[in-house]
Amino acid sequence: MNISQATTEYENWLRNDCPAVVEPELQFKHQEMRRDPFLFFRATYYRWAQLWTGIGDDLRHVPEVLAAGDMHVGSFGTWRDTEGRLCWGVDDFDECWPLPYTNDLVRLAASVKIVERLGQLSIPLKDASAAILEG
Repeated sequence: MNISQATTEYENWLRNDCPAVVEPELQFKHQEMRRDPFLFFRATYYRWAQLWTGIGDDLRHVPEVLAAGDMHVGSFGTWRDTEGRLCWGVDDFDECWPLPYTNDLVRLAASVKIVERLGQLSIPLKDASAAILEG
């Protein structure tokens, strides 16, 4: 299955399970996906999930955690906790599910590589990858 087939299947499933799909918004999403590789990456988590099953056993057969799933460099932000303290961390949990902990790490590193190639990262890829592993 290629990305076009995967997208068609995903969107057909979406239309079936979510009757509130707004077709003009979906078409706008497609335009944005064509325009920007990082937006394409963010918009195609369904394909990542399909391909993840074919990744090496050393990355898949590790302990599972409650993973963000659709992890990427834009998955982080700041907010105030109940006591008003400023917090920073992952703020995107809409695909949260028990997954091998490596899923989030590999996906985050892949997103770093994309934004680095687009010139949107102020540190070298090697340093960013080292920070991911250290964290």
